[in-house]
Amino acid sequence: MSGSIKEILTRYITNTATAEDLKLLDDWVKSPSNQEELKAFIKDYYTIAHSINDPNTDHAVHKLLSSIKKRDGIPYRRMRGHFLKYAAAIFIMGILLSTYIFREDLFNQNLATPPAHEIKVGTDKAILTLADGSEIQLGEKEVYEADDFGSNGKSLEYFGNKKGKSKHAATVAYHFLTVPRGGKFMITLSDGTKVWLNSDSRLKYPTKFKEGESRMVELVYGEAYFDVSPAANNQGANFKVFNHNQEVKVLGTEFNIKAYVDDKDVLTTLVEGKINLKVEDEEQILLPGQQAKYDAFKNRIVTKSIDVYNETSWKDGIFSFDNKPLHEIMKVLSRWYDVDIKFINEEIEDEEFVGVLSKNQEIEEILSQIKNTGLINNYKIENNEVNIE
Repeated sequence: MSGSIKEILTRYITNTATAEDLKLLDDWVKSPSNQEELKAFIKDYYTIAHSINDPNTDHAVHKLLSSIKKRDGIPYRRMRGHFLKYAAAIFIMGILLSTYIFREDLFNQNLATPPAHEIKVGTDKAILTLADGSEIQLGEKEVYEADDFGSNGKSLEYFGNKKGKSKHAATVAYHFLTVPRGGKFMITLSDGTKVWLNSDSRLKYPTKFKEGESRMVELVYGEAYFDVSPAANNQGANFKVFNHNQEVKVLGTEFNIKAYVDDKDVLTTLVEGKINLKVEDEEQILLPGQQAKYDAFKNRIVTKSIDVYNETSWKDGIFSFDNKPLHEIMKVLSRWYDVDIKFINEEIEDEEFVGVLSKNQEIEEILSQIKNTGLINNYKIENNEVNIE
């Protein structure tokens, strides 16, 4: 595959392709040999995104080719949306990383001046706080096991009835799982519910749920993705998530709650099933593909339909930004890389970026990609601070 085709594909992904680019790309994929070359190229980069739920490369290729071939009469924004859903896990990562590898200017820069800073990519790490206030550090290579719970270094699991013990309790003891900036962690609760916690997040939950009562947990702050064990598997008990004034009631579903302290709004996104969102006397029923925005200052809920992939891809190791303002993107990056990011040029804070990037990339690679779109003039990293110009 020529370098020019790689560049065009990159511009196609990031919504910066010209009409001439689209015509060249359309002509190029008509050739069966080029389609095979594209397929081989994607599979070459499969290992880059191997951690993303073992994606099906053949399916991704098919969807990508279809989206390019059928572009006549299809709005570009819609066409890009289909592409991001089906090919992001493999193809985009290969394109973007190959772009970095083949850009001679960046390559020479890295060779000439080794970095004088060390900003690390986020890892699996968390702090487990027990009912008596004692703390246990969880993370990579840290294996821990107690009678009712254990951790393999990447996740924490409460055994419930797996070891012959009831998953219900007569009395309730609460634990806290805190994921710091620069971290992520997954927990399986005693009822089988799975929760993925993003950077800078905290979850309060019972070690066992009380029999005959609602299963209740609290997202103290941060972001969490819930895959809830159905009520049918828990004697009909529903599941509730509390956050400040907000209550989410579910019977068995998948959803995401984003409720950071420094964000104005709390965002609840439904992936599957059905949930009832309640804030004081106001209630909203959410259906799959809908997001509720709760404005705590105005005390109101606004619901809209969205592409849920952009809101939930973080749990699979992906940053998916679809016309996301730079100031919001930099908040996401600052949490994941545990850095302070400041805008020297405040006029560009609301500029919007489109791109799908791996959370395993170094922060320099992501900033370089944004810079290459022309949205920012430059960036400078000193110690644990990034200045955007």
